Amino acid sequence: MLDIKDFSFLENQNSFDFKGFLLKTLSYWKWFVLGVALCLFVAHQVNIRKQKIYELETTIAVKEQNNPLFTSNTSLVFNWGGASDQVQSISTTLKSRSHNELVVDKLDFYIDYLEEKEYFTEDVYGYTPFVVKLQKDKNQLYQVPFKVKFLTTSTYQITADFNNLEVPVINYITNQVNTQKVASTHYEQTFKLGQNINIPFLNATLEFRSIPDTYVGKEYIVQFNSFDNTVSKYRNVRVAIDEKAASILKLSMDGTNKKRIVDYLNATVNMLIKRQLDAKNLFADNTVKFIDTTLTLMEKNLKDANNELKNFNRNKDFIEIEKGGEGIQSEIKELDVLNDEINRKVNYYNTLRNYLLSSNDYSKLPAPAVAGIDDPNIVMNVSNIIDLSVQRSEMAYSVKSKVMFEDVDNKISALKRVLLENIATAKNAIQFDSRLVRTKINKAESKISTLPQDKQEYFQIMRKYDLSSTIYETYLQKRSEALIVKAANLSDIQFIDPAKDIGGGLIGPKTSVNYVMAIFVGLFIPLLVVFIIFFINNSIQNTDDIAKQTSIPIIGIVGTKKSEGNLAVFEKPKSALSESFRAIRSSLQFLYKKQKQQGGRTLMLTSSVSGEGKTFCSMNIATVFAMSDKKTVVIGLDMRKPKLFDDFGVNNNFGVVNYLIGQKKLSEIVQKTQVPNLDVITSGPIPPNPSELIMSEAMKDLMEELKQTYDYIILDTPPVGLVTDAVELSQYSDVTLYITRQNFTKKEMIHVLNTRVQRGELNNVSIVLNGYENKARYGAGYGYGYGYGYGAYANGYHEEDKQENLITSTIKKLKSKFNKK
Repeated sequence: MLDIKDFSFLENQNSFDFKGFLLKTLSYWKWFVLGVALCLFVAHQVNIRKQKIYELETTIAVKEQNNPLFTSNTSLVFNWGGASDQVQSISTTLKSRSHNELVVDKLDFYIDYLEEKEYFTEDVYGYTPFVVKLQKDKNQLYQVPFKVKFLTTSTYQITADFNNLEVPVINYITNQVNTQKVASTHYEQTFKLGQNINIPFLNATLEFRSIPDTYVGKEYIVQFNSFDNTVSKYRNVRVAIDEKAASILKLSMDGTNKKRIVDYLNATVNMLIKRQLDAKNLFADNTVKFIDTTLTLMEKNLKDANNELKNFNRNKDFIEIEKGGEGIQSEIKELDVLNDEINRKVNYYNTLRNYLLSSNDYSKLPAPAVAGIDDPNIVMNVSNIIDLSVQRSEMAYSVKSKVMFEDVDNKISALKRVLLENIATAKNAIQFDSRLVRTKINKAESKISTLPQDKQEYFQIMRKYDLSSTIYETYLQKRSEALIVKAANLSDIQFIDPAKDIGGGLIGPKTSVNYVMAIFVGLFIPLLVVFIIFFINNSIQNTDDIAKQTSIPIIGIVGTKKSEGNLAVFEKPKSALSESFRAIRSSLQFLYKKQKQQGGRTLMLTSSVSGEGKTFCSMNIATVFAMSDKKTVVIGLDMRKPKLFDDFGVNNNFGVVNYLIGQKKLSEIVQKTQVPNLDVITSGPIPPNPSELIMSEAMKDLMEELKQTYDYIILDTPPVGLVTDAVELSQYSDVTLYITRQNFTKKEMIHVLNTRVQRGELNNVSIVLNGYENKARYGAGYGYGYGYGYGAYANGYHEEDKQENLITSTIKKLKSKFNKK
């Protein structure tokens, strides 16, 4: 067990009373126990009332996947950029509103499935025996919960309570909220499993998994929430890019329902894979749409040419007409195909130029290869501008920064300028080929003009038919290539580790941390309170506080009174409190002996203010003198607030005042008490001029007369901090005892005492600390003088031995003080 002496090094601290603060803290140990217990109770209540929070994650890789059917000979060219260019775009997409709208709509996550628990309402998504399938084009109850209760294994009951006869409803197709009138504020209806629910505020079907008997009697809460608010909540998915591998993304979410987190993380990745693959196939889709439009036109041309050929062959010798001119026909067919390729390129360039100049959305551009254009600059730039256009449309839902939009727009503008220059250059280059082909076609046509009329007409019809057929076959081939490339495309996003509930993921509440924090708070708050009390309380706490304020000796320490009356020494002469007064008596006898006075000895007791135990100490010091066979009298000189008479059982009808004004003689004002050898003189009626009476010659005569009769004269005077009566009485006193009281007397009052002593207003002053109790320092007893500890009755010491030890110890301390002076 620690002893206070172990902290003696703290006594040298001048700025802060560590020792006093430690003693004060130890004395409030019950506060600390209560504080810790209360905080632990609060922490326990918080822990059991909080839902568990889980965090789950999934990991994906972004890696460019080359089409296995794409070769250098394939006429469709796709360029998607490297994986590193997509990571940031994918991270933005995962947080975008458009993406999360698709995921929330797919999972119907705007529907809450809840169950009432003891302390909270729990999200039981994925653990109910049913799911709600809404008719989204019809009105549904909006943000008003309704209950589903299983009555049997084949029936259930729906109940809902409304605030008024108009309830909010939402249409999830239009996302508009309206109101719907109801017949009553309470709705209740029973349905069978599989039965459609078609009521004004609810249009849905409950799809059931299985209804075992354990679900009968259970009740669940269902609520339809705002679609937009739900989307906003799920946009907080955390996306982290791996520092060591820039193509690895880690997605994580937290919540109270692990099943909901797992489904959302996996669904958002699957939706991302689908959207990324759709974007990757956009080039092919645009090409197929362009080819389909062209094929529709070519089918008509081919059909017309075929009909024209049939009409020409009717009633004619087809074999005879076909003879001759075979070489010319083959030559002109090749030239027509070549000319058509040149025209298709020119037309594509013109269309692309007009599109770039008149439109802002370039995501629907077909592949240049559809027109036979294999210029790598044009193919690459068309692919890039499509990619940037798609990226910008994604950003419109999630990015608020104008800087990012301006950056994308600047890139698109730069590509537009480059493409327009590429188109101008390519058109200039192709014009030479066009003139050359036209020259050859003109020569071939001049040869045909030398043939018979039938052959010329036949060649013209076959020329149209062959050209249409060749072009049609070419487009069919390109369409087939586009579909093959699309079917063989792979997403650049792949699951590495899908989200899965494997039993972990708990991140809160931190119950152990809460308990540790509760212990710290439980200790800190009482410590803070004690600290505040210690600094705010400027009253005397112990002898050290007195010693720091003055050099006046402390003659004794008086403990707290346990008896009902104030005559503690007379009522319990063997108590520890009685011994403290005997110790003071012994010290006073030493002081009187030093003065070598003859006759009666006087003792004046005063204090700073009322309530410090001055009268209590006066009565008991007088009692210990009287019990030592000394004739003693105690005089009540506090004429303004007399109190001395009550405990002695005498009246205050006459007293010192009557003597001082000449109404009574000394023998008439002295009253006997129940204590042998102890008389009392009360103050008597309250006079209008107590100070003048004390300063009168009658007061001097009274003291002279008392010294002739009594051995000890105890003067109970008014507080010196309030009136000057005690200062006037100091001339009649051999020794003055200044009474202080623990937790009552202010430290600054000691400075007032110092001033009066320095002025010579008070003589032979010693201090008594009254009402002292500090078990942390003095064990079960009380301290006396400068260290004498008493409390040994249980050890069997004789009263005489204790008295002798007490006197000896006190005298030694006082001698030491006087020798130093």
